[in-house]
Amino acid sequence: MAINTILLDFTVNPTSISDVEERQQLQSDIESIVVEYIPSLKFKQTIDTDGGFLSLYSGEREVLLSLRGFVRGFVSINIEYYKEDKEKPLLAFESVRKLENTIRDKVKGTGSQALPAITRGSVLKKYFPTADERILEYDIDNVLYDERSEFQKILIVHSKSLGNLLVLDDLQNLSESDLIYTETLMQRGKEDYKDKEIVILGGGDGALLWELLKEKPKFVSMLEIDEKVIKACRKYMRSCCGTCLDEYKGENYEIIVEDCVKILEKMISEGRKFDYVFGDLTDIPISSSPQGEVWDFIRQILNLSMAVLKPTGKYMTHGNGASCPESLKMYEDQLMKLNVPVKFSRDHAFIPSFMEDWIFYQVSLQQN
Repeated sequence: MAINTILLDFTVNPTSISDVEERQQLQSDIESIVVEYIPSLKFKQTIDTDGGFLSLYSGEREVLLSLRGFVRGFVSINIEYYKEDKEKPLLAFESVRKLENTIRDKVKGTGSQALPAITRGSVLKKYFPTADERILEYDIDNVLYDERSEFQKILIVHSKSLGNLLVLDDLQNLSESDLIYTETLMQRGKEDYKDKEIVILGGGDGALLWELLKEKPKFVSMLEIDEKVIKACRKYMRSCCGTCLDEYKGENYEIIVEDCVKILEKMISEGRKFDYVFGDLTDIPISSSPQGEVWDFIRQILNLSMAVLKPTGKYMTHGNGASCPESLKMYEDQLMKLNVPVKFSRDHAFIPSFMEDWIFYQVSLQQN
């Protein structure tokens, strides 16, 4: 059960909107075509809108069609209706394209576009944003886990092309097709983790821990605040986390369910140092300036992490999409303002579940 919305738009001569007689003809032409596709459609009312107009129509299956003309020569048609799960769509996309072409030719439009129906209100969440806030539609066919913890909304869904997909606070986090994400984060083949001491900040899906353990490190401490993420991924993301989330302590690793800031501060007070610290926490924010709670948290994590690194150690983290150069530049500017001087390199990879190129950082202490 869901609300389906079909969107069409047309570019026409502005006089088709501003001239009263031409406007009436435009509305009549469009209406005569649309009723061939939706025979039950009935006119309700027209409202003037600053030189333009908005006409409303209704029909069977709770159809509401809005026809709007903008004074600069833009026409939009939104067709909204209710659809049961096994019910046929009101208009297949092939029919929508025919409707678009017929209307464009009739009104002598210079341009047009039709979009497949957007589905809202369904139990299956299909739409998630890219880093720069474009909408992606996923082929999700099942909800495996849906719960809100003390810290965030946790959703695990199944995608026909990606496998199981972990979504945190309505943002894609990791899918079963995203090994490239973990391998680029850890720079597999470029870094040597054998006999190294490592800290993971976050990483509740277990994927990074599982891949690091294959490299035979001396010890890995994973600091994850949200135990519900661990439990959900233990059950539904096993192809990513293997068996490492089954027990919180193993021969060469420990999972600590706690705020990583508190644990890092404790490690600093004890004088502990590590070869690698992984920041598998929040993404770099999309903002006009590096201000606000999330940026403060990022700076805090960076400074604490630098304080527990060995002189030759590295801080490894994910950044954001390559489509967000301004935010990436702000992050790099913050790196140059930490309590200790650092240098950094960056790598990138196309992440299947993100459907975009993603940036990863490797930060090390500047040697005197």
